[in-house]
Amino acid sequence: MGTAENVELVRKGYEAFNSGDMATLSDLFAEDAVWYAAGSGVLSGTKQGRDAIMSYFGELGARSQGSFQANLQDVVGGEKYTVGIQQTQAQGNGKTIDLATVITFVVRGGKIAEGREFFEDTAKADDFWE
Repeated sequence: MGTAENVELVRKGYEAFNSGDMATLSDLFAEDAVWYAAGSGVLSGTKQGRDAIMSYFGELGARSQGSFQANLQDVVGGEKYTVGIQQTQAQGNGKTIDLATVITFVVRGGKIAEGREFFEDTAKADDFWE
C-alpha cells in the first residue's frame, strides 16, 4: 500500500472508533499489532496484540461513560509513518479532558501494525484516567 492508501486506512479507523464500530476497527489492525499508550497512568503502557488494543479502546469508552472522542483534525502520510492529529475529548467522574494528541501509525500489509500516542500534556491525560 502507498501513502494515500495508508492515510485512508487511518481515516477509516478514526471513523470506526468514533462511531463505536469495534468490529470494523478490529479488522484494520494486524493480529500482532502493538499500541503504545503514553504516560504513567493506569491506562498507560504497551498493548501487545489486536485483542489487547481493542480492550484498551473499550476501557477508554467505559471509563469516560461513552463520551471519549478522538476528533480527527488531519492525517499526514509519509514513507514510514502515517500521523493522525486529533483533539482528544471526554468527560467522566467529574473531570474533563480536552487535549491535542498525535498518534503515529505504522501500516504493514494493509493493516495497522503499530500505534504510538503523544499527548499535549501527558500529566493531564494521566490524571483524567485515575
